[in-house]
Amino acid sequence: MTELTETLELKLVEPNTHKHRKLCETKRAYQDALEAAFNANCTTQTEANDVVVNYDLSGYAKNALKKYVPQLCGGSYDAKELRGDHPVRFTNEGPKLDHKPQNAIEWYVKIPHHNDYNLWLPAQPNPEQREWLEALHAGDAKMGECRLFDRDGVWYFHIVATRDVEERSSSADETPIGVDIGEASLLTVCHRDERGSPATPNLWNDEGKRVRQLRETYFTATRRLQQRGSERIAESYGDSLWRQIGDILHTVTSGVVAYADQFDNPVLVLEDLTHIRENMDYGAFMNRRLHGWGFAKMHAQLRYKAAE
Repeated sequence: MTELTETLELKLVEPNTHKHRKLCETKRAYQDALEAAFNANCTTQTEANDVVVNYDLSGYAKNALKKYVPQLCGGSYDAKELRGDHPVRFTNEGPKLDHKPQNAIEWYVKIPHHNDYNLWLPAQPNPEQREWLEALHAGDAKMGECRLFDRDGVWYFHIVATRDVEERSSSADETPIGVDIGEASLLTVCHRDERGSPATPNLWNDEGKRVRQLRETYFTATRRLQQRGSERIAESYGDSLWRQIGDILHTVTSGVVAYADQFDNPVLVLEDLTHIRENMDYGAFMNRRLHGWGFAKMHAQLRYKAAE
């Protein structure tokens, strides 16, 4: 058996005024607590707890923060620049799913607000992930960390789910597909032809250029807006650009899997990029570009898309 991980996306269906206000309160309190803990350089869960305990959040959000902040403080991150990438996180004990197939909207999610106060909200899942959602509700998959965020006023709830599937036995007839994640060409894939020679590689150069442009636009524009005191505009502007980058990554990783699928028994082969950021030091400009490199997200997307 092998373990697969998938991030399930649920779109919250038009919360009423009261629930929308509560969601905004949760988001604001979480981001304030995150920034305070980051600025205090909390490198342990105990240090983070001493900061976040004072904020009006559920224990599930505080526990997620205590785990997350030391990871940020221990790496090369800038909380201001990455603010748009920080949804409200919850440990898996708090959120719950309910399924009511007799209703027009079948799925409901319980989102912790603070203390014993929770919000039950109808939600529309990604249709392609219905099987995963049903497995999670039936107990055939495990719920992991959950995340709440909004995109231009539309709220989403993500659930990290894992489940075991039967592992495919290896075969001498497998076709290795080499995958290189780069900064110039976002992704490069190549296989060996029938003579064993490397075939002409497929490159996603234009997508790499577009992602670099979007990141540079983001850093330049938000820095100027923040200097003018326009924090809210900077945050909204950044959300839009990061969504565009996310769409590009999804398109490219789907293209890699489609490329591999034309061969018999394809196996994607990727380099191990663990801890690569720790060894980067190419000057301020290049460091910023490379630290914004989405290799971890592409690794994860390639893994679950290929496995499925």
